[in-house]
Amino acid sequence: MAKRRFKKRKKKCRFCRMKVEEIDYKDVATLQKLCTGQGKLFSRKRSGNCAIHQRMAKRAVKRARYIALMPYSG
Repeated sequence: MAKRRFKKRKKKCRFCRMKVEEIDYKDVATLQKLCTGQGKLFSRKRSGNCAIHQRMAKRAVKRARYIALMPYSG
């Protein structure tokens, strides 16, 4: 019997799927999904972001921390 092999579909970035141009630093709920309980950002592999949106997320988290919308640590 031959095993069926299915081609895995490449997982797309959540921001690419939603066609987001810029990640808003004021959207704290979205940014907290990208951070651990300690306040660290999840890696690209863990969060599923593409390189461009991962950099945007990093910038947005830094801005949100600076104006005290998010904590620097857990």
